[in-house]
Amino acid sequence: MTLDKNFDPAAIEARWYEHWENKGLFRPERDDREPFTIVNPPPNVTGSLHIGHALDNTLQDIIIRHERLKGKDALWVVGMDHAGIATQMVVERQMNERQQKRTDFTREQFVEKVWEWKEESGGSITQQLRRLGCSMDWSNERFTMDDGMNEAVLKVFVDLYNEGLIYRDKRLVNWDPALKTAISDLEVETVDVKGQFWHFKYPLADGVTLDDGRDYIEVATTRPETMLADMAVAVHPSDDRYKSVIGKAVVLPITGRRVPIVADEHADPELGSGAVKITPGHDFNDFEVGKRAGFAAGDMLNMLDGEANVCQTADALVPDEYIGLHRFKKDGVNGARELVVQQLKEQGLLIPHVSKNKDGEEIEHDAEPRTIATPFGDRGGVVIEPWLTDQWYVDAETLAQPAIEAVKSGAIEIVPKSWEKTYFNWMENIQPWCVSRQLWWGHRIPVWYGPAVDDVDVDPNNPRPIAFAALDEDDLLRQAREFYPEEIGEIAIYSDAAQYLEKSFENETPVTDEFLKITLVRDDDVLDTWFSSALWPFGTLGWPEKTKDLERHYPNDLLISGFDILFFWDARMAMQGIQFMKEVPWKRLYLHGLVRAEDGSKMSKSKGNVVDPLGLIDQYGADALRFFMAAMESQGRDIKMDDKRVEGYRNFATKLWNASRFCEANGIGASKTLAAPEAALPVNRWIISEVVETQQALDKALADLRFDAAANSIYHFTWDRFCDWYLELTKPVLQGEDAAAADETRIVAGWVLDQIIVMLHPFMPFITEELWHAMGERSYDLIVAKWPEPKAEIDAQAKAEVDWLIKLVSELRSVKVDLNIAPGTKMTAHVRDGNDDLEAKIARQGAALDRVGRLEAISFDAAPDGPSAQIVVDGATYVLPLAGAIDIDAEKARLTKTLEAAQKEAKSLSGRLGNPNFVEKAKPEAVEKARADLADKQAEAGRLQAAINRLG
Repeated sequence: MTLDKNFDPAAIEARWYEHWENKGLFRPERDDREPFTIVNPPPNVTGSLHIGHALDNTLQDIIIRHERLKGKDALWVVGMDHAGIATQMVVERQMNERQQKRTDFTREQFVEKVWEWKEESGGSITQQLRRLGCSMDWSNERFTMDDGMNEAVLKVFVDLYNEGLIYRDKRLVNWDPALKTAISDLEVETVDVKGQFWHFKYPLADGVTLDDGRDYIEVATTRPETMLADMAVAVHPSDDRYKSVIGKAVVLPITGRRVPIVADEHADPELGSGAVKITPGHDFNDFEVGKRAGFAAGDMLNMLDGEANVCQTADALVPDEYIGLHRFKKDGVNGARELVVQQLKEQGLLIPHVSKNKDGEEIEHDAEPRTIATPFGDRGGVVIEPWLTDQWYVDAETLAQPAIEAVKSGAIEIVPKSWEKTYFNWMENIQPWCVSRQLWWGHRIPVWYGPAVDDVDVDPNNPRPIAFAALDEDDLLRQAREFYPEEIGEIAIYSDAAQYLEKSFENETPVTDEFLKITLVRDDDVLDTWFSSALWPFGTLGWPEKTKDLERHYPNDLLISGFDILFFWDARMAMQGIQFMKEVPWKRLYLHGLVRAEDGSKMSKSKGNVVDPLGLIDQYGADALRFFMAAMESQGRDIKMDDKRVEGYRNFATKLWNASRFCEANGIGASKTLAAPEAALPVNRWIISEVVETQQALDKALADLRFDAAANSIYHFTWDRFCDWYLELTKPVLQGEDAAAADETRIVAGWVLDQIIVMLHPFMPFITEELWHAMGERSYDLIVAKWPEPKAEIDAQAKAEVDWLIKLVSELRSVKVDLNIAPGTKMTAHVRDGNDDLEAKIARQGAALDRVGRLEAISFDAAPDGPSAQIVVDGATYVLPLAGAIDIDAEKARLTKTLEAAQKEAKSLSGRLGNPNFVEKAKPEAVEKARADLADKQAEAGRLQAAINRLG
């Protein structure tokens, strides 16, 4: 096969991926080999490949391809997450387009429609991962709701429930009123919103006054509507203004509720009046204050329903005119917020905010303008409401202890190590994990509620007295039979409260005590998506069955993850893995940064700076994008997106393509040996040593998970050492009369190109597979080839000689550039301070110095009088007479003028950077650019001065 003149990534990528997948090469049969395992963070079934996916999956693929080339049984587990909220939204949106809604169907009918959507439209991201080149084990693709994972989820829930590690509790959650479900912190986006800060008077009860005589406490709030559920006013215990009223009470406006004044350090004496209204049922900080003040969660007041409309509180003190109002103004209709402000103003309890206009006149306003960090649901798109509700929780504090110890003991190594502090801080202060969601799509919570023994009456709208956690209905019936008296005749099982109510109305005979019939109604909620994905390292390998894959591939060797899901996924996998497998889920955890916009800002659709990785693949090829990701991935740092760099790595691929075409044209083909061939010529011994060093550096960098170092190592060897120098230095040999030397060089060059192709394969799989087959007949594909084993020593003598040659030629070229001498001009060099070894080297490298260095003669005699340039290499001075090569006076004038311009620009930049106003007030990127420009101009001035000095 002959390589095309032009490198076209699109022409080879789809062809090779299909070839690998169809031949099963992502998971070759290697049961007798050492296993190596990575599980891929399962992308959402609704998702599309974004730039973060491109980074995360590129890093994983580099590692898995590297381990596969090293002969291991390399397994990269792949699958998708069922994405509860996102998927349900997609299907409901389609229903809405057909003038349908979810509640037109039973739960079972709706879930069936979701499965239909999944089969027809879901999972497009898996095709996009293929375009990136991800060598995943597609033959065993998993889904967080497939039968195996469902079995694992049920067992984990039931086991945790039976051990008291899952329980139902009333706590605050992030409630999305649009979706009408609890959501996780990861699904909350904080947005700066223009809002207001109101100040109100809360009258003191029982004739009490403050020390300054005021009969009220001033409180300030951004959420006045929540005062309908206030339960206290908090002041700092050391705040002298309020010490005399701690333990007293205020009478809330509107509701007339008496609430205590409590001492709590949450109140900041320096902020506002120092007094804070406490609404435990609608604020996370207030919830904790309420608990410290002695309020039980069951006694905390809730003033909103699931759609964020005002409802009556438990003490029935909310006036009728508020019931049913939305919390905010909605569709042009004032909400509870507006009515509270209006009524307090009418009662003289609003403290106006005073500002001055441009003329200095004071103007009163109802509230102070403020920019408020406001939580929004990332999918529902409305303000999140902290809402007090009954949910299922995992006792994360108990599960966290072994996971903390695993990192402390080294059983789990976190890379970079700097993330350990963050991990420990979160785990040691971990809160109960809310795992229930009010959705229809997802893993149903395997809990059924039944009546107490002495009360078979059923009310499906209220929490049931008895709960059974069961793996299936047989398990449920067994538990119920053991729990209830023998005289109980029939036990009826309902999938949810809606089914129970429907069946009850159908029955001719109502369910009553006389018929001794027990009804068990299943919990309506589903589990948080993160609950199932926490089981990914062992659930995907067949657990709870004791499978061969589970035995061989658990624990996994490595997890690669974005730091932003350290707590949502990584830590929970550690907890669940240790709990159920009694062993850590993976030995190492690598946390990479985010991919940011070119200016360093976070990418967002609203800013219009989101980068589409598929667009970059279309433009530059997957190999170029992958190499960019690897080269930019420096531990502990985010990546700044830079299309020019991606383009640069496309040029790198083209460089290798053209070098391979040169080899092809000069009779250089595929190597027949894994070990380095024998070589006599210094240039060949040198390049073999360079291969050995590069392979060692590459292996160490990948072992240390230094992706940037690994990429830069193979990049510089390929571009600088092989393409720029080795092929150039061997041209005189290949075109010379010494047939033996030419044959040796062809063999060595073919071997070196093979090593490059193999070492570069994890980073650039497509072009390397193409070149692997193009360079000669192969009995196997590159993806399952062997990692380099040069079995050669580093030849210090050859390295020293060729490194000297490269430095000398580089210096000669620099002189020509600096002095404006045409590159092809041949020159003579006179050597000072030389020795016999140098003379022998010059003799051996004469052809290269003539062809590559453009030196027609090298003399050890003294140089003639006249202008000359001098360069020093390894202690010897090379004098280059310039007579006839350039116009000395004209060149001096040109250099001097250019030097003056560079010095002037450097002085200007230095002055700007010396101005505190610029450094302190300019954008950081502008200051950084100025510093970089100054360094460039100073370096340029130094080079120009050196060139002038050479002319004498």
